[in-house]
Amino acid sequence: MATAAAIHAVIAPGWDMVVAMLVGAAIGTTVHLAAMALCGPFLGMWQVMVPGSIIGMYGGMLFGMRNSMQAAGWAEVLIVGALLGICAVAAVQIYDGVLRGPRAGAE
Repeated sequence: MATAAAIHAVIAPGWDMVVAMLVGAAIGTTVHLAAMALCGPFLGMWQVMVPGSIIGMYGGMLFGMRNSMQAAGWAEVLIVGALLGICAVAAVQIYDGVLRGPRAGAE
């Protein structure tokens, strides 16, 4: 949500799409690095770094491109940002569980 909100505050309809995507990626990466610094020591770097990079760089590009093409209200921006965040975190947790395999002693 923070990435979507920051991009929405900066990029307006009418921006060149490529510039909006690059600015969005830069904003998203900055938010991602701040989240890593704040949450990484408590949650673990894997749990913060991987979904954060997906949301930061790729989400930032997506939100930047979307904002350059259409006007959206704050509620819509925050809902879409929250859904992207939930999906990215869930996907990483499932992937992590598959990589680790069944736990020893759990049958």
